Amino acid sequence: MQKIRFILFLTTLALVSCVPQRKMEEEQAKRKSCEDELSALKTKDQEAETQNKEMKTQMEDAKEKLGILQKDTGIVGSDYRLMANKYNKLNSVNEQLLEKYNKMMEVNINDTRKISTELSATQESLLKKQDQLKLLEDSLNHKQQNLESLKITLSQREQKIAEMQDILRKKDEAVNNLKNKVSDALLGFENKGLTITQKNGKVYVSLEESLLFASGKINVEKKGVEALKKLATVLGQNSDINVLVEGHTDNVPMKGAGEIKDNWDLSALRATSIIKILTADGSVDPKRLTAAGRGEYFPIDSSNTAEARKKNRRTEIILTPKLDELFKILETN
Repeated sequence: MQKIRFILFLTTLALVSCVPQRKMEEEQAKRKSCEDELSALKTKDQEAETQNKEMKTQMEDAKEKLGILQKDTGIVGSDYRLMANKYNKLNSVNEQLLEKYNKMMEVNINDTRKISTELSATQESLLKKQDQLKLLEDSLNHKQQNLESLKITLSQREQKIAEMQDILRKKDEAVNNLKNKVSDALLGFENKGLTITQKNGKVYVSLEESLLFASGKINVEKKGVEALKKLATVLGQNSDINVLVEGHTDNVPMKGAGEIKDNWDLSALRATSIIKILTADGSVDPKRLTAAGRGEYFPIDSSNTAEARKKNRRTEIILTPKLDELFKILETN
């Protein structure tokens, strides 16, 4: 820059000394132009220097960044190689796993076929079970309907049983009352050849032969007639009582050849004689009475002694309350 200035100065001096005024002015103008150009060049030179510094700074920054990038590239390269190594290992493991998977798939296909076969069999069995269950449900519904019907029937029967029990209770009460009435009526004869018992819903009036008949006879003695008339009074007051008169003998055969040929005749005719006395005054309806001859075949005491034979020679009058109401209930069942 100093050298350029010196050259310009010498040029100017020569021009001043050698040329006239006009040229001097031209030269000054040129000089001015040169100085402007020089100023412009200086400015550009300064800008160039500034740019050069900036470029240097940028170059330094670029070098620094390049170093960093080179370092990073090295790290990335190392990481890449490491990743590539890991990838290769993973790829190897993946191939091994894929091989195992394929083998497992082959096994699974066989297992799947087996399971599918078993599933089909199970489904078929399930369908059969469902059909069986449907049949059982239908049967259950039918049985439930039958059960409901049975419940209704049972309820009806329970009601009838209650009615029967009520009738039986009333019958027992009637039998008990009847026994008491008979006992009261025949009070003077009890333990004198006459006993009164109650069993099986009936009243049994048992009369020994000595109270009613002479040995081998069918006509009732006076003492027996008195007892029977008292009993007839009770029977007349209780029209709902059926009467069975049973004649019994001992096991000694009859020796007579007249009207009475054997113990059958004797027992039956004695029962008939008693019925005639019970119905004599008309207070007892004959339809309520039955005469039966038992002969020697229903003994009280089966031992073959005089005392046993005496017990067996008897007449039993069995009093039974009518059970019409109970029979009606039974008939409706």
